[in-house]
Amino acid sequence: MVSTIDLRSDTVTRPSAEMRAAMAAAEVGDDVYGEDPTVNLLEKRAAERFGREAALFVPSGTMGNQIAIRALTQPGQEVIAESRRTFLIGDGDDRGVLRLSNPRGGGGPRNSNVEAY
Repeated sequence: MVSTIDLRSDTVTRPSAEMRAAMAAAEVGDDVYGEDPTVNLLEKRAAERFGREAALFVPSGTMGNQIAIRALTQPGQEVIAESRRTFLIGDGDDRGVLRLSNPRGGGGPRNSNVEAY
């Protein structure tokens, strides 16, 4: 039987007993100082898999969305996205506060409506 991993939300898929056991047995350290060997290995493997110099583990989709918006916008710029995107409806209103960006959801951008930069 194949189990489903649902990535719509950080909390939809519940960890199995095996996943909980792996988390409890994992070697840990302080990630802020780069001393967590499990996170370091995860980031190293992700970077290798995607052909990048480095990777950054974030514990939630919300945090990943925040980092992406902050990295790709300047204060005051508009973020245009399809109206059902999670960062517009599920991540709360902190995105504008964190980066001073102006999120806007509409019927959904079409390739012909979005200029390449």
